[in-house]
This record gives sequence, structure tokens and C-alpha cells, in this order.
Amino acid sequence: MYSLLDCFGEAFKDQDTYGENRPDEEYLRSLLGSDSFIAIVVVDEAESVVGGLAAYELKKFEQKRSEIYIYDLAVTLNHRRQGLATSLIEELKPIAKSRGAWVIFVQADYIDEPAVNLYTKLGTREDVLHFDIPIKVCEKRS
Repeated sequence: MYSLLDCFGEAFKDQDTYGENRPDEEYLRSLLGSDSFIAIVVVDEAESVVGGLAAYELKKFEQKRSEIYIYDLAVTLNHRRQGLATSLIEELKPIAKSRGAWVIFVQADYIDEPAVNLYTKLGTREDVLHFDIPIKVCEKRS
């Protein structure tokens, strides 16, 4: 998992998010052992992680089914344009099906042209708005 975090940090040019304040091994083992988290990696000949995805199963309440959300998907710079991202998504499909998922979904930034092109090739585009809602902790009044 630490190698996957290194891969994401390099690919996204965001070493702070993926390199600092990393969870300990117990936390990661718990995450990997959970029913909702999925991680898939691609390794090279030297057994280094050169691509990967992290996804979550979201169980639905309106029907007995789930959706799979690809939270992060990245391939290191030297291994791009080789079909690895597509392969990762193809590996996710049977996992999703075995869990009773009806769809896999992913978000992309408008300016991330390679990601938009990849996902457009593989699925149906929906233009939606995304909102980050901060969690504010309010002090209790006495």
C-alpha cells in the first residue's frame, strides 16, 4: 500500500497528500480487509508499483445493489500510454460484478485531458457538479 501511495504521489505531483501523515500498517490492513475498499496495482519487472487504483463499494439503499467509485487511478509517467489504466479498469469490472455492482463511476477534472479521454472511451460522460463540504467542529455550549 505504501508503494501505491508513492505511485499516486508521483503521478499526481502531490507528495504531501500521499507521502505525509500516512496511516500505520494496522490501519491499512483494516482498510484492505474491509468489505468496501478495493485496491489493484500494476507492477513492473522489478516488482515496483507503476500504476494502481483505489476504489470503494457504495451499497445502495433504493435497490439491493451497489456502485463502485474509483477514488484514485494513476500510472507513473514512464509507463503511460501503454494501456495500463484501461487494464486496471478492466480488472475492476469482474470484482464489481461479483459484488453485485451495477456501475463503476469516476470523476475527472475538466483540465485533465488524458483522463477525460480515457473515461470517455470507456463509459458515458455525465457533466455534474462536485461540492466539497467542510466539516466544522462546533464547541458545545455549557
